[in-house]
Amino acid sequence: MILRDALRGLRLKPLISLLLVAPGFAPPAALAQLSGTASQPASLGDDSPLRVDPQLQEHPLQSGDKAATTAIARSMNGTTDTDLSLHGEAELRRYASAIKGDSIHYFEDADTADAYGNASLTQNGITFFGPYAHMRVEAEQGYINTPRYRFVINGGWGSAARADLIDNERAVIHNGTYSTCQCSGEPAWYLRASQFEMDNGTNTGVARNTVLFFQGVPIFASPWLSFPLSNDRRSGLLPPTFSFSSTGGFDLATPIYFNLAPNYDLTLTPRTISRRGEMMSADYRYQGSDYSGEFSALVLPHDALTKTDRYSLSLKHDWNIGSGFSGYVNYNRVSDSSVTTDLNAENQLLLGSTTLYDQEAGLRYANGPWSVLLREQHWQAYSNDTVYNREPQLNVQYARYNVDGFDFGAEADASRFTMSSSDVAQGNRFVFNPYVSLPVVRPSWYITPKLQWHFATYDLSSLGSDAVAGQPRNFQVNVPTVSLDSGMTFERSITLFGHAYIQTLEPRLYYVYTPYRNQSFAPLFDTAESDFGLAEIFTANSFVGNDRVADANRVTAAITTRFIDAATGSEAGRFVLAQQYNFTTPRVTLEADGTATDMTRTGVIAGASLNISSAFKAEQAIEYDEANAYLSHASTGFSWAPAAGKVLNMAYRYTRANASEDDEPVSQFIVSGQWPLSRRLSSVARVNYDMHLHRLIAGLVGFQYDADCWSIGVAFEKYTNETSSTVPSSGSRVLMQLQFKGLSKIDNGLLNQFRENVPGYTPPPGGDAPVSKFTDYE
Repeated sequence: MILRDALRGLRLKPLISLLLVAPGFAPPAALAQLSGTASQPASLGDDSPLRVDPQLQEHPLQSGDKAATTAIARSMNGTTDTDLSLHGEAELRRYASAIKGDSIHYFEDADTADAYGNASLTQNGITFFGPYAHMRVEAEQGYINTPRYRFVINGGWGSAARADLIDNERAVIHNGTYSTCQCSGEPAWYLRASQFEMDNGTNTGVARNTVLFFQGVPIFASPWLSFPLSNDRRSGLLPPTFSFSSTGGFDLATPIYFNLAPNYDLTLTPRTISRRGEMMSADYRYQGSDYSGEFSALVLPHDALTKTDRYSLSLKHDWNIGSGFSGYVNYNRVSDSSVTTDLNAENQLLLGSTTLYDQEAGLRYANGPWSVLLREQHWQAYSNDTVYNREPQLNVQYARYNVDGFDFGAEADASRFTMSSSDVAQGNRFVFNPYVSLPVVRPSWYITPKLQWHFATYDLSSLGSDAVAGQPRNFQVNVPTVSLDSGMTFERSITLFGHAYIQTLEPRLYYVYTPYRNQSFAPLFDTAESDFGLAEIFTANSFVGNDRVADANRVTAAITTRFIDAATGSEAGRFVLAQQYNFTTPRVTLEADGTATDMTRTGVIAGASLNISSAFKAEQAIEYDEANAYLSHASTGFSWAPAAGKVLNMAYRYTRANASEDDEPVSQFIVSGQWPLSRRLSSVARVNYDMHLHRLIAGLVGFQYDADCWSIGVAFEKYTNETSSTVPSSGSRVLMQLQFKGLSKIDNGLLNQFRENVPGYTPPPGGDAPVSKFTDYE
């Protein structure tokens, strides 16, 4: 029986279609993704088993169901249960796969189809085009000769001698090419390989005997290469980073990323530094339902410059135990003090490099007003500073608020302080710091009286070489403090430059009294002098830590005015003026041999911040020492960012030298910015110049070129390393990073370098990829 005769009674327009098996096929009409009742299929009528689906979507087959097969062509003929011939724009579809051609011959008993002329095979978001294709329809297996192919999800495409479809997710491409550059001619970059193994199930491609071409020139070869077929994380090579420094010479890092599981991954980075040797670094990250962490290691077996083995280890782990308990580990260890500056792959601005490495583990508890910390802490130190280990420390804090109007609480801390050196004081310290306050808060004013007590007891196992005469091993310190904090807020509506604002006037007065108590016997386990800034002048103690409580009889007065946009509520400007005055000269000093004048803290602080639209921001602050009649600190700066990719920052910092602490003066001018030079070319720069030393502290000039499917960044940098040496070392280097979009877009240091140097830096935009395999549906 001829099928065409059976179809003569049907009123069909240009194309003739035939349903060969059971219903369930959704017609190829690509619409916007719908939801609710609008997304449900509609029946064609009471007598028809067919339904019309308003959008393309997947309907997974249920157990025992069989997918429908649909044939579409301008004409067709065949023999029942044997074969079918389709002619003219022929299509044969079953579930998510399709075969097309000028003509198709389908053998129903063998369930195979052959397409001739302009043939194509489509399945699971990938389409192959060629002169001839063969397919086993139900098994979704087949091959196509000399095909061109493309991926819908990531825009990947290429050509090959032959392509084999293994199943509905996997395909093998022989002697082919691959690229994600969307162009009509030769792509800017492409892979050529003897074999590509494409797996849409894992969204991963694997290339064998691969050569990477860039602008027609081979730049990289590998017997094996993995790359992603989507924007999800995938194992494979990350973009290499090239640099050349005056100290290390040529530096090449080629990271390899391993997406081991959705909740943990590993990055191995083989690296070659021409003047030092070959090294390896590893970064492992993991996360579970109640824990997370990361481990980093860096090993240089033999540094040709230092003639030593060098390494760096870092482990961070957090664990949520439950019921308010949590634990953590933070372990850092290095072979020497210069590892982080000599071998850091990113090397950002290396001013004030780390010379202290924390090694601690602890247990926390937090529940309501209670907060408890039990930890063991050690330090690996490469500086002359005295840093104590805590072996162990138990810290308990309790705080309650608004209990019949009162706030109250306490801190108890028991610690054993040790150090490898025998020339310093060591021993046990117990501290108890209770407090109570009565805040009275009204809509336009507040007043807060507060009483607090500091109790500390010491049990020293050694006194150290700096012990004062008559130093006891066991002693106590008791210091009471009373303070009164008060403020008011006034508001008025004003118009400035034709714009409505709400202006506030906020005076504040803070008084603190602490009687003098001799604390010269107490060693400095964890205590230092606090800065003199807006945050610090409204605190009761001029020290941070528990070994010193400054005697005080002083008042701090401040007045703040703010300009608030009446329409949006955003703060357009703020101006602050504060002054601190000591009625008596403080007597408690940090060191036992310190003088009272060292602690004179009378001074004036003035500051201002402006937010003129979203593009311009400015901040200024000065600190004037009235006791010595000089400017002690000053900073000023502004930021202008009129659009994405355009930003200009300027800042000046000044700190007067402190002869008693052997501090050098700071007078630095900092300029940084990012600015486009053309549609694709952007510049990045930073200059940090010391006007006191008359030398460049740090500088960077960089350029980024962003093409449609690749980008390149180059930076020229001068840097300064400050470690335990008295004279900081400096050097210069050149960095370069080339990225191929669609192959890998992970930044390995250069973009981080730009972010660190230029506040407000905007990276180049990523390429837009289709979000559905139904886009441009075949």
